[in-house]
Amino acid sequence: MDIAKIVGNNLKQARKFKGLTQREVAEKLKMTQQQYSRFENGVFELNYMQILELCNLLDITPNELFTIDL
Repeated sequence: MDIAKIVGNNLKQARKFKGLTQREVAEKLKMTQQQYSRFENGVFELNYMQILELCNLLDITPNELFTIDL
């Protein structure tokens, strides 16, 4: 089970539900769209501050971000 990919997929779903593009989220996090894309693809892992910022931006909780369907 690749946690980074699961979190990335949850992140992608939350972003789409809010109607935001990767570019819009990346700009709010002060990074490029390519850098942000790596989080959604599970290539890079989020740090604590990024988790909090994304949860705040996407109106989700960290629990929702880390939900794993077993």
